[in-house]
Amino acid sequence: MSTATAHGPAGADAQAATPQAAAAGPFLRMENVSRHFGTLKAVDDVSFDMAAGELRAVIGPNGAGKTTFFNLISGLLPPSHGRVIFDGEDITRRSIPHRVAKGIVRTFQITEVFPDLSVFENIRIGVETAGGLNSRPWISRSERAAVNARIDELIETVSLGGKVDRVVSELAHGDQRVVEVALALSMNPRLLMLDEPTAGMGDNETDHMVELVRRLHAQEGLSILFIEHDVNIVFGIAERITVLDQGEKIAEGTPEEVSADERVRLAYLGEPE
Repeated sequence: MSTATAHGPAGADAQAATPQAAAAGPFLRMENVSRHFGTLKAVDDVSFDMAAGELRAVIGPNGAGKTTFFNLISGLLPPSHGRVIFDGEDITRRSIPHRVAKGIVRTFQITEVFPDLSVFENIRIGVETAGGLNSRPWISRSERAAVNARIDELIETVSLGGKVDRVVSELAHGDQRVVEVALALSMNPRLLMLDEPTAGMGDNETDHMVELVRRLHAQEGLSILFIEHDVNIVFGIAERITVLDQGEKIAEGTPEEVSADERVRLAYLGEPE
């Protein structure tokens, strides 16, 4: 399941639940971060800044270090060298639960949901976890009403209203991915990290996911960092793009700047003209 914040609809801290909090400097910063596995340099001396509210993509050929890069931010891996700073705090050696409490939420290349439960039940688990309610033997009527209202809101946000009672394992792959995004949203993210959100999808499913990402950024004001193999999607929606190759950052900038970079064309987009 996605990592997420601990605050939610019941008893939430109103300030913490806002999509973004004001912070000095970049919202997310990586300073000369490396991750080595023996002699393999999966991520090598990468520095990276991301602003609050930004829609940012990370691209690169297979083996470029993209997933390792995500794992360093979310805490699944510690860096060999360098620092990771989130919302002004050095989280380099902080645990995953601490990053969760800070508001870092991610999805994975392989969909992480509860396949034997319904869409409603999946999202309920996320909402109750965010509100600190899932460890309690009972919750009050007002808390239950707040949970149900939040579930309804999330179902509307991701456009799954007609499938709320369906068992997730019976859904199409694209809908299962959408349920995973809804689970992440149930945790009130401040930084939403999406690892290959359209992987394995057909054209219609891809269009739905792309539109969802656009809406979450534009309407919810979410900071979104995503890995995506389809460069047409990346160049169509990302405000800025970071390009990795063999663990190194080789380019960064707007879609126009990145597409014009000869190193990117050589490493990822094909031979230069």
